[in-house]
Amino acid sequence: MNAADSMSWIQILVLSAIQGLTEFLPVSSSGHLSIFSKIFFGEDAGASFTAVVQLGTELAVLVFFFKDIVRIVTAWFRGLANADRRGEEYRLGWLIIFGTIPIGIIGYLLKDVIRDGFRNLWITAIVLIAFSFVFLAAERWGKQNAPVDPKTMSGMTLKTTLVMAFSQCLALIPGVSRSGATMSAGMFMGLSREAAARYSFLLAIPAVLASGLFSLPDAFAPSSGQSASALQLIIGIVVAFVIGYASIAWLLKFVQNHSMAWFAGYRIILGIVVIALLSASVITPTLAA
Repeated sequence: MNAADSMSWIQILVLSAIQGLTEFLPVSSSGHLSIFSKIFFGEDAGASFTAVVQLGTELAVLVFFFKDIVRIVTAWFRGLANADRRGEEYRLGWLIIFGTIPIGIIGYLLKDVIRDGFRNLWITAIVLIAFSFVFLAAERWGKQNAPVDPKTMSGMTLKTTLVMAFSQCLALIPGVSRSGATMSAGMFMGLSREAAARYSFLLAIPAVLASGLFSLPDAFAPSSGQSASALQLIIGIVVAFVIGYASIAWLLKFVQNHSMAWFAGYRIILGIVVIALLSASVITPTLAA
């Protein structure tokens, strides 16, 4: 195969469903797309397709957190116009803006490496396993005692935001997981699992929307990976949205009473399976020539 190959409809549906299911779980959606693309279809769809289909899951975040987003944006603009009306939500708006800057800069500077260099299944498998121990460490040593309300995020500090923001940059490497990295960082900073998960979603919105929009032109004529038609991308976004919305609701309930160790165990098993398949030459680590 070569970079001009077009994606089939079954690829679009399967990979979009995987994107919706895994985007918000701490298992790495980009890693899963790379792995299952190669296992089932023999080809990595490419970073551009991944970024565009992420628009569906980000739309799910926008809908799920619509009231929160409207409240934060309204308070932010109101606070800009009137200093006397600057409360917690105005401050939270600034925190999200500051938290978006690191991944914006690093993502732009490393865009070529992200699209090609990092998309190697050896890297993905090793990172899946290695980063699982970060989850376990966060569960073991994260005190989860920060006075942050998981519903309103009041009490969030700039220090915690920046730590989570730089952790989000690690998700540029397939296998890390955006939600897993930011949730772990938040828990190390004392956030509860629920507060860390909720803030992780809010923090991801600007970065992932920007990434998806920036990658739209390249998705039709990618420098690597496969191309997709406009209709295929639209259907993919819809599928990712529906499944992603259900995934958010499930995860927020799950983390209230369950440890991230469950996800760490799954990641370790998947990483070992991928290493075994690579070692046996059942799948190849990079894009097909």
